[in-house]
Amino acid sequence: MEIRVLKYFLTVAREGSITDAANYLHLTQPTLSRQLQELEKELGQKLLIRTNHNVSLTPEGMILRKRAEAILDMVEKTENEFASLKDEIAGEVHIGSGETGTFKFIAEIIDEIHREYPGIIFHIYSGILEDVTERIDNGLLDFGIIMQPCDTSKYNVIDLPEKDTWGIIMQKTSELAKKEFVTFEDLEKVPLILSRKAFRKPTPDNEFYRWFNEKKDTLNIAATHTLFYNGAIMVEQGVGNMFTLNNLANTDKNSNLCFRPIMPNFEAGWGVIWKKYQYFTPASKLFLEKLQQKINQN
Repeated sequence: MEIRVLKYFLTVAREGSITDAANYLHLTQPTLSRQLQELEKELGQKLLIRTNHNVSLTPEGMILRKRAEAILDMVEKTENEFASLKDEIAGEVHIGSGETGTFKFIAEIIDEIHREYPGIIFHIYSGILEDVTERIDNGLLDFGIIMQPCDTSKYNVIDLPEKDTWGIIMQKTSELAKKEFVTFEDLEKVPLILSRKAFRKPTPDNEFYRWFNEKKDTLNIAATHTLFYNGAIMVEQGVGNMFTLNNLANTDKNSNLCFRPIMPNFEAGWGVIWKKYQYFTPASKLFLEKLQQKINQN
């Protein structure tokens, strides 16, 4: 497969029309159609469902779309890495992270580096643990910021000095807001919004199962989410109270939300991971050095 043809295929998938894709790519429609037919022949699979006015992807085409996007991301990242191999430190650093107030620690390092080396650009990818580790494994991220404990046997790890506290985000008018902390028994009485992570198969590193003591079936679960922002909107709308970390929601005096820790108290540590035996560009190596220096200072 040629990179050029994969770009053609993704353009067709995006535009939903061979005619529109051909115009975007400045190709003739017969030329583009021929390239796509040759790609289908090479892979031995039908990739597109063609009608008079548009095209859609077959199940095999959807698989190729995901793979092609990852391949082109890797090509772009590789080109940027080699472009950065100059006397001056420049280039790109790709970091994946879950949502956490601890990211401020990382942001301070990014700010320091960018002020000194404005040629370095940081790309931040937000996602849950599985998303971040998959992209690290595929070479699409240089570093990941992950909640601990979890299986990090495949990676090098540096523990971050700060921790988050688990608790409940709720409306200030809620009855629970009158309490200093929230117990499991309190949660059995109210609708809850949980992370999708709470629905994973129980494992030793699943903090939800440890705290809930595998009694989740007694809870009134109104909704689930993967990242925090949409969950907070549901809390504001009165859908339920959200089990989450502190320092994510705006709980100042002008907000209608507040945070109460759970009891027994439960903290979440965070770590920075990267692949073992990873090759570092000058920019990513500088980030790691600054990270280690800042941790030593703390």
